[in-house]
Parts: sequence; structure tokens; C-alpha cells
Amino acid sequence: MIGPHIKALLLEGQDDFLIPAENVATVLYSHPLEHALLLLSNIRYSKIPVLDTSDHLVGLISLADIANKMMGVEHFDSVLLDGMTVADVMEVDVASVHSSDDLEDILHLLVDAPFLPAIDDDDIFCGIITRKEILKAVNHLVHDLERRYELIEKEIVKQDEQIKN
Repeated sequence: MIGPHIKALLLEGQDDFLIPAENVATVLYSHPLEHALLLLSNIRYSKIPVLDTSDHLVGLISLADIANKMMGVEHFDSVLLDGMTVADVMEVDVASVHSSDDLEDILHLLVDAPFLPAIDDDDIFCGIITRKEILKAVNHLVHDLERRYELIEKEIVKQDEQIKN
């Protein structure tokens, strides 16, 4: 459990860590795969959310997903992408969170992901929560904690010592 003082320092200056959907690069599942390749190459992100025409989160797509489809026997072949859409290679059943989810749960999920898509109760894409934003808050926390709070080390009594007495 994250203590209230730690949580307050982590969230200082913000309500949550959400980068809103309008500030996040996305593709539609029906877009040509070449479009996703160009977008990912130009924005320099390795993975982005995939949406349907109603802004529901349906998956994620990465440069690696596309590169795997381009692998020929001896070299990469972009002709292999002809006629393919994002839906043909995207990752489905991806972890997502609600921006109102418990911060501790979000932190646990971010250990294995650079970002988490955030959705509302209708699975509408709201934005992303990134490991980078969390780490910026942790950086603030480690620099300000002892300036604001007097920390007192608690004595931990070992079970063995307690039994002897």
C-alpha cells in the first residue's frame, strides 16, 4: 500500500498521470500496415494504440510487429505488407487501465510496459499513462521527501530476539 504522504508527493501538481488521447499518436485497425510503419517511423515511438472508428481501444501495434511481417527468406521485403491492415498484425488483449485505478496497481503493470492505455467504462480510449511520467514523479519524490518530512527509522525486532526474551 502506498502511504498517503508518498502518494501526495507523487501526485503533486497533477490529478493523475494521464496523457490525454488527443496528445497520443494512434492508428485505426483498418489503416494499411504501411501507414502504421510510416507513422511509427516518423514519431519515433516503438508502439502505439490501435483504435476502431468509435475510438475504442482494440490493441497495440509496434515496429517489431510490422518488421516480423516484412521478413522474407533472405531479407526484409516491403511487398509482403501489400494489402495488409493494422488489424492483421496488432497485439490484442492488451493490458489497459482506467485513469481512476489505484496507483499501486498501475505501478505494478508499468514494470513490464513502457506505457498503459487508459480507457473509460465503455472502452473508449482516454490516453496513456507512461512509465516516464511516473519516473518523473518518483524523481520529485526522492528529492523532496526528506525536505518536507522528518523521517524516523523504526526499530525492527527480529522474531528470534523476541522469543529469547
